Amino acid sequence: MKDFEQLFSVYNCNLNDDAVKTQTAKIISEHYDQNNNATVYRQCLNQIDLTSLNGSDTVSAIQSMTNKVNQFKANFPTLPNVAALCVYPAMVQTVKENLTENIGIASVAAGFPSSQTFIEVKIAEIAMAVLAGASEIDVVISIGKFLEGKYDEVYEELTEIKSTCRAAHLKVILETGDLKTAANIKRASIIAMAAGADFIKTSTGKIPVAATPEATFVMCNAIREWHEKTGEKIGYKPAGGISTTEDAVKHYTLVQQILGNDWLTNKLFRFGASRLANNLLTSIEAKEIKYF
Repeated sequence: MKDFEQLFSVYNCNLNDDAVKTQTAKIISEHYDQNNNATVYRQCLNQIDLTSLNGSDTVSAIQSMTNKVNQFKANFPTLPNVAALCVYPAMVQTVKENLTENIGIASVAAGFPSSQTFIEVKIAEIAMAVLAGASEIDVVISIGKFLEGKYDEVYEELTEIKSTCRAAHLKVILETGDLKTAANIKRASIIAMAAGADFIKTSTGKIPVAATPEATFVMCNAIREWHEKTGEKIGYKPAGGISTTEDAVKHYTLVQQILGNDWLTNKLFRFGASRLANNLLTSIEAKEIKYF
């Protein structure tokens, strides 16, 4: 059993929400303009997990999305491709069979988006997604257990999930809109990283409050502190509600200013998005693009 209160004290989890809001706004106001340019838009495009997580997803729709990625270089030869495709577990094999580009195959799993199922079901779903070809697994923490203060249970579940992922990278979704406070977001970030997360991620995109600049501020500071104390570089993925170029640049600016240029690569920084790619392409090309 870990002493989580001691761990939280080491990572300064007693955060004030108003102070976080003020500090976040200050960084954006001081540094946004220098990043609001085509070079950054291109970088953001290369950091997208192009996502389709609809109950109405069909094999043909996922094939079409995959083929768009395969044909991207032919249509936009000077631009970088997206970082990965993100789909439900049942669609992983479809992506695997059709994908010809060297990008990641990400799958949500483990009872996404609520995480309200048995650990045995979570483990089985992850194992099957990896077997089908997923190179990245995105899971949601047991939010209810976290809110009840059952930190050991959240931690133990995530460590078991991490083991099941084997070589696949694990992205742990905190669902920051349900955690509500900066202090809770910081604590959940620390638990996820302690359990072996390769990335921490804001949201599922399935609840009203998703990726906010304030959540990015808190989570990136948690990653920075973790790196300073352990030497480990944990990735960051804002997801849910990020659809405009302005949204992307704001989050990019926070990552740059808090974590530094080492994190400005799709190995350590991703966007989870379905609409963002077309909007970035529109900004880059200076004309409306509806490619994806």
